[in-house]
Amino acid sequence: MRRNAPITALLALAALPAPAQDPVQRFDPRQDVGIDQRLGESLPLDAVFRDQAGREVALGDLLAGRPCVLALVYYECPMLCTLVLNDLLRALRAIPLVVGRDFDVIAVSIDPRETPELAGRKAQQYVEGYGRAGSEGGWHFLTGEQASIDALARAVGFRYAWDERAQQFAHASGVMVATPAGVLSHYFYGLEYPARDLRLALVDAADERIGSPVDQVLLLCLHYDPSTGRYGLAITGALRLGGIATLALLGGFLLVSLRRERRAARGAGGFRP
Repeated sequence: MRRNAPITALLALAALPAPAQDPVQRFDPRQDVGIDQRLGESLPLDAVFRDQAGREVALGDLLAGRPCVLALVYYECPMLCTLVLNDLLRALRAIPLVVGRDFDVIAVSIDPRETPELAGRKAQQYVEGYGRAGSEGGWHFLTGEQASIDALARAVGFRYAWDERAQQFAHASGVMVATPAGVLSHYFYGLEYPARDLRLALVDAADERIGSPVDQVLLLCLHYDPSTGRYGLAITGALRLGGIATLALLGGFLLVSLRRERRAARGAGGFRP
């Protein structure tokens, strides 16, 4: 289903058991969560994961001479990760390039406790949603150990955090494009990735061309409240301010218009033929 989501990177939460981390850990979403562009840098091609069939694979083995779209998500995320994958699917269905023939899609779980069985169910869902025969070999839904996840997250600039108090992950939304040699070439932030831009990014990546940095219109749509360990829509405040600004502009416009009408009326009343 199409959503009119803002082009922003959102912070995601999921209720999952805590990893082995400091139980009094605190983090600042403004510093610890985000996506930093690493254009021109290489993916850790020797990082080992398991695919949706449970096979052990090195990341570099999946490129197969084609560019790829990479998404760091986790499969039991109740909101943002599903939105990322759904919007990516929508964009992929709108372009003539074909998964498994022209490029690959690689989704990697950031939660080391997730299993290939779970990844398999997720993969089946998106292969069926894509609906193009013969594309199955181009979809890779991976799980892995923490060391491999960390290596990949560092390489692509994906910063995420675990809030022990809320028992939730926080992360930003976005996808990356890498060349057939595994070099990061393009970043897409937020949601609703433009199909035209994604197609051009894949064409550039296929020719080993690196794109330009893009603006980060992202990261703080959600506000972390350390007193409750929860996130609330800080964007509500921004919308409220935007509404006030709009009303002020409208009021100013009406005031200027009224003054002009009064001056025009006085001028007309003072004229004698």
